[in-house]
Amino acid sequence: MGAINGKAYIERIDSLNNEIWLDGKKVEGPISSHPVFKGIIREKAALYDMQLDPRFKDKMTFRSPETGDPIGLSYMQPKSMGDLKRRREMMEHWAARSFGMMGRSPDYLNSVLMSFASCAGFLEGKENSYPQNLVAFYKQAREKDLSFTHTFVSPQVNRSQIYVETSKEPIAAKVVDVKPDGIVIKGARLLATQGGLTDEVLVFSVGKFLFNEDEAFAFSIPSNAKGLKFICRDTFIGGSSPFNHPLSARYEEMDSVVVFDNVLVPWDRVFYYNDGEVAEEFIKRSSFHAFAKHQVVTRQIVKTEFILGLAQLLSETIKVDGYQHIQEKVSEIIIGLETMKALLEKAENHAAIDEFGVMRPNVIPLNTASAVFPKLYPRFTEIIQIIGASGMITIPTETAFHSGIRPDLDLYLQGATRSAEERVKIFRLAWDLTMSSFGTRGMQYERYFFGDPVRIASSLYNEYPKEPYVNVVRRLLGITDEQ
Repeated sequence: MGAINGKAYIERIDSLNNEIWLDGKKVEGPISSHPVFKGIIREKAALYDMQLDPRFKDKMTFRSPETGDPIGLSYMQPKSMGDLKRRREMMEHWAARSFGMMGRSPDYLNSVLMSFASCAGFLEGKENSYPQNLVAFYKQAREKDLSFTHTFVSPQVNRSQIYVETSKEPIAAKVVDVKPDGIVIKGARLLATQGGLTDEVLVFSVGKFLFNEDEAFAFSIPSNAKGLKFICRDTFIGGSSPFNHPLSARYEEMDSVVVFDNVLVPWDRVFYYNDGEVAEEFIKRSSFHAFAKHQVVTRQIVKTEFILGLAQLLSETIKVDGYQHIQEKVSEIIIGLETMKALLEKAENHAAIDEFGVMRPNVIPLNTASAVFPKLYPRFTEIIQIIGASGMITIPTETAFHSGIRPDLDLYLQGATRSAEERVKIFRLAWDLTMSSFGTRGMQYERYFFGDPVRIASSLYNEYPKEPYVNVVRRLLGITDEQ
């Protein structure tokens, strides 16, 4: 089959009839027609269309090593520097199509699955581990161009380090039975972005589970598996009008709690289970962080470019671009953009073949970017708000411009360089990006994309090779041994 187009994606998702709950009601009928989901499904379909568009096909696909069919480039296991950069250029095209707003474009989890499969050799010989299943499933996903959501966060009942679950019914998803035909999962996981809008749910554990080995596993199951349900948060779509809600009408991805009600995971879908050591070490030893962050930083750069463009357009529209304090603020965005670009470039230039024969980007610059961006993004949104000032509030609707009040709007809401309608469009975009429920969710999303920023910083501290710099200071002081 190979790479699919948007029509095939929509037909496949509609046919699954996944169990999705929104506002206390089970969603019925084709999901692609539902007002809450149709915007993001349409935009995601547009990404798939690019794969087979003659203008982009060579940039978006590579030839399957097994069938010769065109395959989405995000599934490619890079073997050279050229492969790595080709993957990044493909991801730039997809990110540009959504202005960096789609945090879970297909290339993110395609890259995650690819990274897992490329390091499957680590699981060889380990108890309750099935590397052959991981490799076989990766090939299946690659050849069918499957789409994924994923979940690895347990419900936040009690976040203390010594918490032991005492509920009679499992809260955090765990293995409750092992049967001849697979493992049985019961409980819940949080924050499956686009949950119910994909072919598959990729489920894996991050870190060591000191008290609950039965929570340490990795597998993938179809989104319509028996006993699997997606409970959605409230929608952040303000309305269907692209004039009034230029971003939320298109890119509201929806987040969901994934409930496993005695879900049977067949053995051929199990990658490992009931082993905290494997769960911890596999994530560390695999190229997961390198390739996941390579995709994320690429998207975040595109998003920052969009923010820079919006900040400058706002400034020019109301003629504040000549003020030094505005130039200083816009320069903050430029500095952030160039910093992220430099870190991504360094990660690629310092890439190396890993122990599994894959060209892995250097993770230290990517970890640095992951520690920097959660601080940059809230400041970017603040800068947009400051430039827009009260104009962020005076934003009438599309309907108002088609009413008898329009002459007043044209007179009083015009910009220095734009008509009133164009000015309001620009300011509504700025509001939707930074002040609407969609915009504030986006800020929280970027702030916690890879988890708690403090833990990210701590991880960077612990993994960064500091000793060479300490030795320089020792040499100056004539200190030869650690005390």
